Amino acid sequence: MLIPWDVPQPQLSDDVHPALADAARAASAAYGRARSLHTRLELREEVADGADGTPTMRVDRIVEDAILESIHRNRVNLLSEEAGFVDNGSAVTLVVDPVDGSANAAFGVPLSCFAGAVVVDGTAVEALTTWFDTGRAWHARTGVPTSFRTTGRTSLDGASVCMMRPKAGTQDAWMRIANRADRIRVLCTTCLETMLVAEGTVDAFIDPGSRTHRIMDLATALVTVPAAGGVLVDLHGRPFTFEPDLTRRWSGVAAATPQLAEELIATVLG
Repeated sequence: MLIPWDVPQPQLSDDVHPALADAARAASAAYGRARSLHTRLELREEVADGADGTPTMRVDRIVEDAILESIHRNRVNLLSEEAGFVDNGSAVTLVVDPVDGSANAAFGVPLSCFAGAVVVDGTAVEALTTWFDTGRAWHARTGVPTSFRTTGRTSLDGASVCMMRPKAGTQDAWMRIANRADRIRVLCTTCLETMLVAEGTVDAFIDPGSRTHRIMDLATALVTVPAAGGVLVDLHGRPFTFEPDLTRRWSGVAAATPQLAEELIATVLG
């Protein structure tokens, strides 16, 4: 069965870096074409292994192929979970998750997105996240306040928290958070969930210790959440680095305030 809904073009402002904007538009267009041509089962079929060592779904391959064409047009480098590092000899690298929430995207669950950051000399300077099914976009630059803000919540008690699903070894930590929060949501799309923290829809997002995140899962939040008044940190305090080695993993914590991040981490670590 095909997914019958159209995928709108992302709603971008004129000040988005041209290469980043082109990649985002290419991703949305490719995902829309993929949904019109392939069934849900075809979209979720594993067709290869990505550069990060995890299986690549057909939907990931289709969207990333379109992004590859875009970065070659714009003569910038690319770091992506499927293709790895693509060197076009540029000072600018786009660190991209072509489809965050791939399983959602393949089945038509309207919770998936493109996420990309502009990295210069190892520093993320700009980020863009676009929600495929709505066209909504979050754009930010390092050190420049955004038009949206976090909730400002400082306490876990009564908070609204997005979490990754419980995995082996994280169940106890997961329940410690759930028992104190007012609402728990498991949306299966880190890039989108961290944007909900940035805009004040939820108070926090946390991976309670599974060390699942690659740098492209967190790159946009690294720019956007602090620009909105929040923080993005690793559960164990490890620095985020933009390296071609995609075996590196983190447990990301995005929170409305440093105080909330500290309380989340203390609760997980027990």
